[in-house]
Amino acid sequence: MNSVVLMGRLTRDPEVRYSQGEQPMAIARYTLAVDRRRSRNSNDENSADFISCVAFGRAGEFAEKYFHKGIKICVSGRIQTGSYTNKDGQKVYTTEVVVENQEFAESRNADSSASFSGSFGQGAEAPAARPAERPAAAMDGFMNIPEGIDEELPFT
Repeated sequence: MNSVVLMGRLTRDPEVRYSQGEQPMAIARYTLAVDRRRSRNSNDENSADFISCVAFGRAGEFAEKYFHKGIKICVSGRIQTGSYTNKDGQKVYTTEVVVENQEFAESRNADSSASFSGSFGQGAEAPAARPAERPAAAMDGFMNIPEGIDEELPFT
C-alpha cells in the first residue's frame, strides 16, 4: 500500500499553474518542512525533512487560495517517483507526495494569518465565506458569553 501522512509547515507560498485545454486544471506545488522525531540519544537540536507535494484540481485551487508560507498543515496522499533528463544530459530522479487530502493543523490563534480552520480534499466543497465576511462571534466557533451571568447554562 502506498500511503503517506505528513504534518509540517509550508516553506513558501504554493506555486500554482493551470493545465492547457478545454478544462484547465490547477496544479499546486509546495514544500512541507516536517520535523523529525528526536531520539533520546540524538544530539541533533532540530532537524526537518523538506518534502515536495503536488495537489491537483480543486485541492490545488484550495492551496492557491488559502495556503501561505509558514502555516501548519496535515497532508495525506501517496508517494510518486519519476525521472527526467536535465539540459546537461544528466538523469534526475524525483520523489513527491501526490495530495489526496489536506487540512489545517492549527487554530487561527496559533497562526493569526491563517485563513480559517477546516479541511479540503479532492471531493470536498470550498468554504462559502472567508473569515472577514463572517460575524465576529463565529470566528473561533464559540458564542461570546457576557460577563456576570449567574444563571445556569440554557441546556440540560
